[in-house]
Amino acid sequence: MMSFQRNLLALIALLSWLAVIAQFFISMEASTVDTVTQTVRFFSYFTILTNLMVAVYSTSLWLSPKRSIAVFFAKSTASTAVTLYILLVGLVYNLVLRGIWQPQGMARVVDETLHSIVPLLVLCHWWCIPDKGLLKWKDILGWLIYPFVYLIYTLAHGAISGFYPYPFVDVDALGLSKVLINSFIVGLAVVLMGVILIGIARFKAQKGFK
Repeated sequence: MMSFQRNLLALIALLSWLAVIAQFFISMEASTVDTVTQTVRFFSYFTILTNLMVAVYSTSLWLSPKRSIAVFFAKSTASTAVTLYILLVGLVYNLVLRGIWQPQGMARVVDETLHSIVPLLVLCHWWCIPDKGLLKWKDILGWLIYPFVYLIYTLAHGAISGFYPYPFVDVDALGLSKVLINSFIVGLAVVLMGVILIGIARFKAQKGFK
């Protein structure tokens, strides 16, 4: 692995782990519920789950590239999926959620790291990965599984606890039909980003870009 890619993976790993850990303590400090409930809520955010995915992805490729988990993540379908998911985090936050959440101080630094810095760094690393031309259009269907499972969990957990991590999936406030429409739009965004990433990968492969 080229030194630049390895250094970039190290940076992504360190930032994603530190940001998730810092956000955990920030959320605990601001919590008005018990520790167990807050912990469940914390890990109910797509942002947190996806940044954890990025942390495991980058750490394994950085420190243990020959282990089975790293071999899995090194596959073009897996690396592109991780890239797509963290880009979705950045896209939804910056287009939909930024205006309703304005953290200050260290909370803002952590927030920007989770939603902007890490997504951009992961995209940069993905761009540097060779041999992505093997991606197929049907791979997009597989990439929809994680967001779909997350939606099912969110709706089920919300129905039981009354907690919805994002306003656009708040069934109590919007109604189920509106939430499903919002979720469909997010799904379309996943498909569109998948098309764009595969298109870029194929273009680079055809032109011989490294």
